[in-house]
Formats: sequence, C-alpha cells, structure tokens
Amino acid sequence: MHMSDDKAPISKFNGDLAFLDGKRPEMTERLRAWCAINSGSGNLEGVARMHDALAEAFSALQGEVETIASRPHRIVTPDGEKTERPVGDMLRVTVRPQAPVRVLLCGHMDTVFPADHPFQNETFLDEDTLNAPGAADMKGGLLVMLYALKAIERSRFAERIGYEVLINADEEIGSHGSAEMLAQAARRAQFACIYEPALADGTLAGARKGSGNFAAIFRGRSAHAGREHHLGRNAVVAAAEFMTRIDALTGARDGLTVNAARLDGGGPLNVVPDSAVARFNVRLEAPDDADWFEAQARGLIAEIDGREGYGAELTGGFTRPPKPMTPTLRAFFEALKRVGEELGVCVAWKPTGGCCDGNNIAAAGIPVIDTLGVRGAHIHSSKEYARLDSLVERAKLSALLLLKIAAGDLPNPGALEAGA
Repeated sequence: MHMSDDKAPISKFNGDLAFLDGKRPEMTERLRAWCAINSGSGNLEGVARMHDALAEAFSALQGEVETIASRPHRIVTPDGEKTERPVGDMLRVTVRPQAPVRVLLCGHMDTVFPADHPFQNETFLDEDTLNAPGAADMKGGLLVMLYALKAIERSRFAERIGYEVLINADEEIGSHGSAEMLAQAARRAQFACIYEPALADGTLAGARKGSGNFAAIFRGRSAHAGREHHLGRNAVVAAAEFMTRIDALTGARDGLTVNAARLDGGGPLNVVPDSAVARFNVRLEAPDDADWFEAQARGLIAEIDGREGYGAELTGGFTRPPKPMTPTLRAFFEALKRVGEELGVCVAWKPTGGCCDGNNIAAAGIPVIDTLGVRGAHIHSSKEYARLDSLVERAKLSALLLLKIAAGDLPNPGALEAGA
C-alpha cells in the first residue's frame, strides 16, 4: 500500500507535511535534470557538475554548505603497479549542530555508469516509472532527503533538530576517499538516515553483510614460450590457481561468499607471462570472519610467494563491516513502521547481502536506516528505474519520522543506543 501525493496524517504535523503536497512535478523535473548529468565515479568533470547542482539545491536549507576534499583512491593497475586515483569532492551541509536532536543524513552523488557507458538517457516506462542512470541509486534518494528537510525547516519543531548532510562521490567504488569523514560525522550525530533506494515494493534493507575488495598481485619470470619455456614462471597460472583456491572458501563460514571477479595478465602467445592480478570480493555475516578469511588468503599467498621464481602479494581489505540487526536498530525500524502506518505506507524490511555507507556508519556506533530513498529496481544496470509516485511518499516518511523524534513523540534512536 502506498500513499497518494495529497494524503497526510491527521495529526499535529499536518501543516508541516502539507508543504510536500503537489511537489511531485517539481521533484520529477529536478530528478530528470540530475540524471542527465553523468556522474560516474571516475568521471571527475561530471561529478563536479553534480556537486555544483547539489550545492545549489541544498543551499535552500540556509545551512553552512561546504566542499570537502576526498582522499585519493588507492588502486592496483592491470600490470600490478600500486598507485592512487583522485575521486570527487564531498558536499557537506550543516544546520543547527547544537540542537538537542542530531541526525546525520547521507547519500552519494556518483553512479556506476562511466561517461562512455551506453546508458545515458532517460525513458518513461509509464507515467510513474522513470528509467534513467542514477534515478533510484541514488539521485532520487537525494531528492527525497532534500525535500524532507525543506518540510522540516518550515516546522515549529525545526529548532529542536540539527542535522549534517554528507554526500560523497565515491560510494560506488567503496568510499575509500570519504570513509574517515563518514566516521567523523557519525561521531557527531545520535543516529543516521541514508537514502539508498528501497525495493520496488517499498521493502527496506535491514541487516547487511560486510564486504571486502582485494587484489592479489603475482610476479613470475618471462621467457620465450618455445625456446625456453622451462625457464619461465607463469604468473597467470599462479593467479588462476590462487583464484580457484580462494573461491573454494565460499561457504567455509556461514554466509561467507567469494566472488572471483577478474584476472588481469598475459600478453603475446609466445611469451610466458611474468605478471598477473587477481581481483575478488568477499561478503560475510560475522565480523570475526574477516580476520579468519584474511588469514586464509594470506596463507595461500605465502605459499605461492615461497616458490622459486615467484612473488605474490595481497592488497585491499574489508571496507564495509557487517551491519547486524541489533535490538536498537530493530526499535528504530519499528518506530519507522509506526510512522508509515500513520501515512498509509507499509514499512517492511529484510536482510540483504548488499552493503553501503550504512555499514560503516553503524560500525561507528550509531543506529542507521539506510534505504529511505525512492522505491525502485534493477540498480547498476541499464534497466534501473525509480517509481515517481514514491518521491513525495518517501519525503513525507522521512520528514514525519524526524519531526516526531524532534517533538518527543518517538524516542531518539541515539538515546536507545546509549542505554543499550
């Protein structure tokens, strides 16, 4: 069940939420404009354009708007060299940081679609469904956040709630450049809201698995494949062996999966390859499994590294800790569910293997709901879409949640965490 644009709860917050009635056309046009900006994580010019568009839009909140530099992203090139790659700047907006209720609101401006990706244009699948790059993940979510805050700024309860908005530009590549800023912001807040998309039916993500990205570098010895094959040490074969053995760790711990994603290396067919890079992702449910897995991986690396003529090195690590469904987080979800009932919106949640900045913020010690954005589906593909009828719906859901916490009608999730 989903709320119509003009429906509002019968409560003292009617006037606050009335601002959002009829805002769907305005929100839709802004979403289309934002989706027309290619902001693939590596497209620094496009990310800068998106940053400027967001800075202009969020300046309407009359807070302090800042540009925060991100740290460079450390990468391994296909030939096994370690280097750094710049990422886009973050946007931070601060309003009433000394208020008694303090919330962190996060999102990301980058998408998974680079400037040369074929998916660049919009299509209306029907009057309620926009197929466009980033429509759901998460430019639609940024709009939901913005308009919820606009409604709050018009409320008599606004002075009771302070917030920090942090929008990064590298979430889709692991938030390496913004992780420290996210952790610092979490320490200034009592709880957090993140605007990743909900599922098409409105279901939110509850518990999340943790995630790690790794690149294993292998060195061998080049030789002529015909004349001196016996003198060569094949780095591609060593990398392939490692990938097979690391993949076999899937299921060794409950919920642990390994995705052997890419193997770089090799060259002319008449040359024994002397370098290769094996890239893989790991998902896990239990925090302790991270140390266990890394010990296993390093053992395999050490075995190959000890062979005559070979070298092997493991890089990367776990950047997204698991986000468990704690009693405090469950209470936060239950509060959101009651807010949804008042609006006529069904709020449900389930665990997922996906991860986001919510993992990192939860690990910093505050409760966070991280799928408060639009309803949508098929993210990270050219079929990605956002449900336009959820723009106002989700903005009202967030606004009413925060207003009720500010007014004392719902407990502050941070206070629940402190008393847990």
